[in-house]
Amino acid sequence: MAAEIVACPACGAKNRVPAAAKGVPHCGRCGSGVPWVAEAGDDTFAAVVEQSKLPVLVDLWAPWCGPCRSVSPVLERLAETHAGKLKLAKINVDESPRLSQRFGVQSIPMLLLMRGGELVARRVGAAPEHVLAAWLEETFAS
Repeated sequence: MAAEIVACPACGAKNRVPAAAKGVPHCGRCGSGVPWVAEAGDDTFAAVVEQSKLPVLVDLWAPWCGPCRSVSPVLERLAETHAGKLKLAKINVDESPRLSQRFGVQSIPMLLLMRGGELVARRVGAAPEHVLAAWLEETFAS
């Protein structure tokens, strides 16, 4: 699992953010939370998603899926908006058949919200940013 280089939304410093970690990533310069976006698959799902200290928004997608490609930047903006409070895990369903089967993926994009390794909410299909933001807020409130 490779680390990603992520710019801090508060100060712009570049930070190395691993796919899985025991804590929550923070900027090395200013201490602000940084967006946590990681790729996961059949073999890394437990470490990246289920063992996360933060709630995880799981994006089940495929590279050939137009709606998946259109919603991806929206999800990354939501990860930035919720930096330090939410992790975004991206799973290519073509490369992760066990996870596709486990979550009954029949249509993509499929979004899952997981907390403490447990499925909290599920949503299928692309939606505008304000709709997805409201869905996240609603789910966090419950």
